Amino acid sequence: MKRLVRTDPLVINKNLGSALISRPEDLTSSNEDGEATVIPSDKVKYDFDRNGWILFPGLLAEDEVEEMRAFATRVQKEPESLPEHERCGMAGPLTRLIDHPVVVGFLNEFLAYPACASEENYGFRLETSQVMHRSAVDDIQRTFNPHNGSGLFRPPWESHYYRQVPGRAWSGLTRVVWELNSVKMRQGGTLLITGSHKAAYPAPASAFEADSPIWDTYECPAGSLLIFSESTSHSASEWTNRDNDRVAVFNLYNTVSTRWSDWLPHQDLLETLGPKRRSLFRDVRTSNNVDGGQFNEVTSAFE
Repeated sequence: MKRLVRTDPLVINKNLGSALISRPEDLTSSNEDGEATVIPSDKVKYDFDRNGWILFPGLLAEDEVEEMRAFATRVQKEPESLPEHERCGMAGPLTRLIDHPVVVGFLNEFLAYPACASEENYGFRLETSQVMHRSAVDDIQRTFNPHNGSGLFRPPWESHYYRQVPGRAWSGLTRVVWELNSVKMRQGGTLLITGSHKAAYPAPASAFEADSPIWDTYECPAGSLLIFSESTSHSASEWTNRDNDRVAVFNLYNTVSTRWSDWLPHQDLLETLGPKRRSLFRDVRTSNNVDGGQFNEVTSAFE
């Protein structure tokens, strides 16, 4: 087997043109539950960078899916049966999804800032967490609404950006979707225009037609994970699968120094979280925004 010659990417650090030498695999190595983070393979990194989205089919065990689906359904259909602070997409058993080992490893690669990451806290933030419920039987739908794209040319402070240097890429706002019911092809999964996170030209007229072949999508079993850059053009689509409703958890992640929305989980919910999970909601800033880490050493030009 031949191997391509690989070198570390040259990423400029804070001071004097020095290199940022921390690697994603050196960042937070386990989640709140002590599970080792899953480092994305070269193929996963290539596919996400190439397409702007990636699917991990069937990550969750069947018993996990059943428990989470039941709770998510209560959030949507019977919110009064839950305490106020649990009426969101990151409460109850859904809490385990916000720092699932695959998610942490992926975001360490594509979103975390090494100087703000340590074994005590994550190098990225959680912007929003919500349950999505759609039904063909009960006519609960979301309208077709294409948006975003061209992340290479979006300013960093606007959050919907995508950046890359040879050997490394960043996805400013990154959407993580957990599908808790099966999704059939072209029957209601999220629509995406593959590669549009790097688009230098405006989208054609066909992008405004939901049934246009320009839109890619997916099928997957319950318990699957979809990750896409918010700078990829995407849209909801009509849920036409009458065998089951769409029950999904939509989590949105951002850098530690940028905020897109004003959402925060209920304070009572925050107090139930362990320290690593609480770090997903710390102050929005960069300087010294790390516990148990070496901010000055990582950002310094000097050994």
